[in-house]
Amino acid sequence: MQRGMHHDTERCVRAVRSKDARFDGWFFTAVLTTRIYCRPSCPVVPPKPRNMTFYPSAAACQQAGFRACKRCRPDTSPGSPEWNLRADVTARAMRLIADGVVDREGVPGLAARLGYSTRQIERQLRAELGAGPLALARAQRAQTARLLIETTPLPMADVAFAAGFSSVRTFNDTVREVYALSPSELRSRAPGNRPTPSTPGTLSLRLPFRAPLNPDNLFGHLAATAVPGVEEWRDGAYRRTLRLPHGHGIVALTPRPDHIACRLSLGDPRDLTVAISRCRRLLDLDADPVAVDDALRADPQLAPLVDKAPGRRVPRTVDEAEFAVRAVLGQQVSTAAARTHAARLVTAHGDPVDDPEGGLTHLFPSTGALAAVDPETLAMPRTRRTTLTTLVARLADGSVNLGVECDWAETRARLLGLPGFGPWTADVIAMRALGDPDAFLPTDLGIRRAAGGLGLPSTPAALTARAAAWRPWRAYAVQYLWATDDHPINFLPV
Repeated sequence: MQRGMHHDTERCVRAVRSKDARFDGWFFTAVLTTRIYCRPSCPVVPPKPRNMTFYPSAAACQQAGFRACKRCRPDTSPGSPEWNLRADVTARAMRLIADGVVDREGVPGLAARLGYSTRQIERQLRAELGAGPLALARAQRAQTARLLIETTPLPMADVAFAAGFSSVRTFNDTVREVYALSPSELRSRAPGNRPTPSTPGTLSLRLPFRAPLNPDNLFGHLAATAVPGVEEWRDGAYRRTLRLPHGHGIVALTPRPDHIACRLSLGDPRDLTVAISRCRRLLDLDADPVAVDDALRADPQLAPLVDKAPGRRVPRTVDEAEFAVRAVLGQQVSTAAARTHAARLVTAHGDPVDDPEGGLTHLFPSTGALAAVDPETLAMPRTRRTTLTTLVARLADGSVNLGVECDWAETRARLLGLPGFGPWTADVIAMRALGDPDAFLPTDLGIRRAAGGLGLPSTPAALTARAAAWRPWRAYAVQYLWATDDHPINFLPV
């Protein structure tokens, strides 16, 4: 895929005519005669090419005066995979907007996190996406509002504030403008009729993705490495606690053939947008598996692995600092030992939570709580203790930033400057916490064993040279190589 696909009219028209769902989220089709915008896979008869125009974002469509199609619901498309592939300022800004930063901190807060002026951020987003940060955040609020209207019985005033609107009037005006329906009309037309009351604070959602999606290594990895009290696999679902801006939450994620079933219990409904964004990031749901697999399939040694189980995702995290701590705890020990070390920290320093279903007891400790821990109480070798306490101190004082806005190369260099951090630890954090799709683990024992078994070079230097052909998808190549082993991380739990 190339940047700015909406400028390639011929290619966009072909995608619309073929109703190709792979392009959903890459661009949006606005119909000049009806003033409606759609996703490329919209099931209606395609309009004539002369009546189509193309935009890079739903926000740009809305700013141009188009309203969302009631058939294909373009605002529910998977997010553009560009924002997870790229590390430039536009991609970092989009990841922050998805994480709710504009709603919480405004455009000045967004700009400050990126190290730019508000004018520079406005100019760059408008140039590439056809809309500024406020319009992009507004489109996201509208999508969250529709989700709440159609899937919950919440009063409209509660929906407005949970979706991030500053007033009920703004909420009403935005919903009418974007969907050409009032909030009450939108609820009455909801699929499956009106939402029925559920447990207070609990929402059931469908998280879309681009097919194919292989759940085996994705959920297998999360379940096999689950920290007791924070995560568990139960009744076919991965469950975990979430630390969110306004409180905490508990999520249950279940793989389905055409979506991920998501059940969220939130202490504060204002955290809904952030919780959804983090769950999508955890499961890598905005990836473009066709582009990834086509690139890796070009290598004759990898092709059989891709053909056998296409659509592998990179299991990521809902909390970058938490993952970094767990990566240090897992240095040179088994998966079971790493879970034991993490469980001790959770029991001693995590915030307790109530789980109506039982099983989950704590939030993973914050970096502030871990920074205050007496190092002598940590049951681990002294060198690893130094590595852990140094990392936690740097995370707590902000000198190491693992947030979605961070620069991947700069952050990796900072991590490598910490005591006890070698390439494996820095790269696994880059892959799973930072979300770098090109992170690679040539020193990993499992990767070297898999490479040798496939006839690939098994020494780190030679394997890195060979893996240059897999760029920019080396993190996905790691998943296919790991899958040659019979480790529990590669299998969907029974």
